[in-house]
Amino acid sequence: MGQIFNGKEIYAIGGGKGGVGKSFISANLGVLLAKNKGRVLLVDADLGGANLHTCLGIPAPAVTLSDFIANPSMQIQDAIVTTPYENLQLLSGGQDVLASANPKYTQKAKILRAIQSIQADYVILDLGAGTNYNTLDFFLIADKGVLVVIPEPTSVENAYRFIKSALYRRLSLLAGDSQTKAVIEKATKNKNDLGIRNPAELVSYVMESSPETGVLLREALNQFRPRIILNQVRSLADIRIGFAMQSACLKYFGIHMDFIGYLEVDDHVWKSIRARQPVVINNGGKSFRGLESISHNLMNDFQMKPE
Repeated sequence: MGQIFNGKEIYAIGGGKGGVGKSFISANLGVLLAKNKGRVLLVDADLGGANLHTCLGIPAPAVTLSDFIANPSMQIQDAIVTTPYENLQLLSGGQDVLASANPKYTQKAKILRAIQSIQADYVILDLGAGTNYNTLDFFLIADKGVLVVIPEPTSVENAYRFIKSALYRRLSLLAGDSQTKAVIEKATKNKNDLGIRNPAELVSYVMESSPETGVLLREALNQFRPRIILNQVRSLADIRIGFAMQSACLKYFGIHMDFIGYLEVDDHVWKSIRARQPVVINNGGKSFRGLESISHNLMNDFQMKPE
């Protein structure tokens, strides 16, 4: 998973924990990219708890992904609505938790295929909380997966859990035989009888019994490169958490992670949220500068460097 379709890029904004600012960042990145004359589609992939429309200051759409899932003859374009911002459209998630929060595999596949077929320059997926397979699969379909973290232990722990879950999910989807899938399933447990402690050790274990599959999994491991955004930063010590997480991911997971920026605590943010208006439209405040930097780094594959 994770490739460019029809000349566009797909960004997924996740992080595992709720309340860290995923929807706020998704909405504002969408507005910024649209201001640069890119055709942008925001997808509220928080199925069953959609609120991205609120961040944009528009009413809840009458037609959503729930309708697309339920109606076999419906086209994805019929669920896309315009926004007050030029070049920016929205595909809203469902409001009915029971109807769409946990779609069946065939329904999820239908959504993923539809997202891949959409004509746009950028597609931003605003993911829900947690590490269920639906959320992980939306993250893995993206060209660039982004984790939003706040400088609190619970958020950092959830981010690590999300990374590990997404990585093992990716390896499991690539494994063609049931034996390898069973090994991966065992490896996801912190204490397993195989003695596997991290994804790198998992790949080495598979390599011994099935070199061809092992090479495939090793390539997937090397290509898995999540990005991280720190939100609600108050100090230099908070910023250093981003670099610490980079080092930890390399040491314990054997993967590279890019720290692409941070947002400081800023009164402009809560004012914009209360006003139901993206903060970037006023071109002012620390949050605007931070979001501009994040947008630039995300598009151009740049990352922050320790001072």
